[in-house]
Amino acid sequence: MPLAVTMGDPSGIGPDITLAMWDKRRDIALPAFYVLACPALLHDRSRQLGLNLRIREIDPEEPTLPADDCLPVVPLTNAVQAVAGAPDAGNAKAIVESIERAVSLTVAGKACALVTNPIAKSVLYESGFQYPGHTEFLAELATRHFGTVCRPVMMLAGPKLRAVPVTIHIPLRQVPDQLSTDLIVETARITAADLRSRFAIKAPRLAVSGVNPHAGESGSLGHEEEEIIVPAIKALQAIGINAFGPLPADTMFHDAARAHYDVAICMYHDQALIPAKALGFDDTVNTTLGLPFIRTSPDHGTAFDIAGSGSARATSLIAAIHLAHQLASNNSQQGVV
Repeated sequence: MPLAVTMGDPSGIGPDITLAMWDKRRDIALPAFYVLACPALLHDRSRQLGLNLRIREIDPEEPTLPADDCLPVVPLTNAVQAVAGAPDAGNAKAIVESIERAVSLTVAGKACALVTNPIAKSVLYESGFQYPGHTEFLAELATRHFGTVCRPVMMLAGPKLRAVPVTIHIPLRQVPDQLSTDLIVETARITAADLRSRFAIKAPRLAVSGVNPHAGESGSLGHEEEEIIVPAIKALQAIGINAFGPLPADTMFHDAARAHYDVAICMYHDQALIPAKALGFDDTVNTTLGLPFIRTSPDHGTAFDIAGSGSARATSLIAAIHLAHQLASNNSQQGVV
């Protein structure tokens, strides 16, 4: 089955990197995919970028994709009027439609996984979007389709590091108050389960960071390690998960340290994302664990300032495409739906 790729914000670099990726398809052995977008937008952006690629509208209900040199596009019903670099809340309905239809097609077995291009939450908020972000919206869509509440977990997966933040988009001053033993255990449990089922790691090793400098230094620099993180690690070990720590964050990401674990469970956003992006900015992928379908995404944003200029690199999107295909293959081999 092909992958379903969303449009992202049409004024950002989502169309640019999608077209650039398609232009390189013969050199990078892309798996089959189709894009849910406005064909006219992609045609015009292709000309703006000097690529002049051919676009072909397809019906996702058809069992096979066209075997020609045209980029397969599932047209949206909502109109798109986009100028590169000029975000417009008038495109919010089309942006949301692309995500909703991609999820529906993936759930219905018309795609093996979902790859999302970047969106700008501020643009969607202007149109009444009610979700904190892309991931939370996907979790809501999963609940609509399957009837059970999902707990999504963000993972940054690169060639040198996989990192998961326990708390994500909250101010740093709120992190100690939001951390709890239960939250760490739930995040790590979901991570370990998906590493086994989707990443084909039979016995994943989880390195758990502290939250304070030097992992609290036995309580002299904070008590969160002793009161919250250590009990979480013991609870994980009690259910058979190989978790260890808490480790000082300033010494757990060098080459020798990373050789001893499969994923770093970090306590807050930048503690996970800074090393992940520093070690592989161009080829690190944002993947959402804990969903009943596979979702990957580039690890960057809409980059309105360079949209339409031809300077956006498709490297992270290409990595996201390849990872989604690999995770879907692993699922298929293990009989996971």
